[in-house]
Amino acid sequence: MRGISGRITRAVFLSAASILLVAFVVGAQGPEAGKPAASTTEAHPVLIELFTSEGCSSCPPADVMLEKLDTYQPVPGAQLIVLSEHVTYWDHDGWKDPNSSAALTDRQSSYESVLGEKDSFTPQIIVDGASTIRMGQAEQMEDVFNKAKAAPKLSVGIDDVKIDTTTPAVLRARIHADATPDKHSADVYVAVALNRFESQVLHGENGGKRLTHVAVVQQLTKVGKVEKGKSFDQEVDLKLMPGADPKNLRLVAFVQEHGPGRVLGAALRSPLN
Repeated sequence: MRGISGRITRAVFLSAASILLVAFVVGAQGPEAGKPAASTTEAHPVLIELFTSEGCSSCPPADVMLEKLDTYQPVPGAQLIVLSEHVTYWDHDGWKDPNSSAALTDRQSSYESVLGEKDSFTPQIIVDGASTIRMGQAEQMEDVFNKAKAAPKLSVGIDDVKIDTTTPAVLRARIHADATPDKHSADVYVAVALNRFESQVLHGENGGKRLTHVAVVQQLTKVGKVEKGKSFDQEVDLKLMPGADPKNLRLVAFVQEHGPGRVLGAALRSPLN
């Protein structure tokens, strides 16, 4: 069972969490530790997907790490674009994650078959759709990030963002991307995510804890394809969840090989105004 896999990874991850946070949040910043890194247009985008759940006691340290990566941007030359994707297979263990999604559970399952994993587990970090980070190896994380930032990427952009406050509210944006260099087509995705979400967990393995998450995916939609030898330029309309606060939203667009496969390029828009 997937839940069992999550439990198996717990002891390894908890011992590694402090190492990873020190290595990438404090050590990478030296005397500037504690200050958010300034973003630059020259930074190479790297998409980081964390598959997590509020029902899994080994996940809160991973959630904290994702927040640090998002805030401090500790990899020089890289723009770390993070997404927190909450799965459903812990929902039967006493606490239903308010952000869990069957679609995200299916996305993780599709990754496992492509990446050669025997089963889904939490927490799991997948970088640029191509590498799974092993939670006991800080050096491996650094190597994966450095390789990801060095890989050639398509230029992806998000422009003309507008929010129509009718009921339901609609987010409109123009997504554009360069043609793929190998003349193969690829899928174009957009994700609407909460910048920040806090939850008081009442039951389950994290019962009694107040958890904080960043970049929590509310919807992940395939909006088109980059056709062979052609660039992509399309306006998209996305219905927002009822009660969504535009000030607490971010929009991520990325181009990914079929599979799901390697991420060829990504862009982040936050804040949306």
